[in-house]
Amino acid sequence: MSPYLRTRTIDGCVVVELSGEIDIVAAVEITPLLDALTRAPGPDLVVDLDPVDFIDCSGLAVLCRIRSRVHACGGLVQFVCSRPPALRVLRAAGLMNALRPVPSVDEALARFGRP
Repeated sequence: MSPYLRTRTIDGCVVVELSGEIDIVAAVEITPLLDALTRAPGPDLVVDLDPVDFIDCSGLAVLCRIRSRVHACGGLVQFVCSRPPALRVLRAAGLMNALRPVPSVDEALARFGRP
């Protein structure tokens, strides 16, 4: 798919793992892939940010787009982020309340009522 994005399905929930530097180059490449994942009605999506080394405003815009598209389709989205540098970026951008990151994929799945 992309060196910046990997997906897998766990109990009917799509887990999207973003990795590397999520900047304008990555955003242009992964946005169409993420749009395809968020097109279906009622998607349940976990976005794992722990493998991300760097994220800029383009990457933050991608996260907000994912959230908006999933909610517009009646789905649920949970963001995973436990690394302090990424959490600082989310905090500085004022996105902690909007994205509400959790520390692990297991916890994100549990919030969807999955083991």
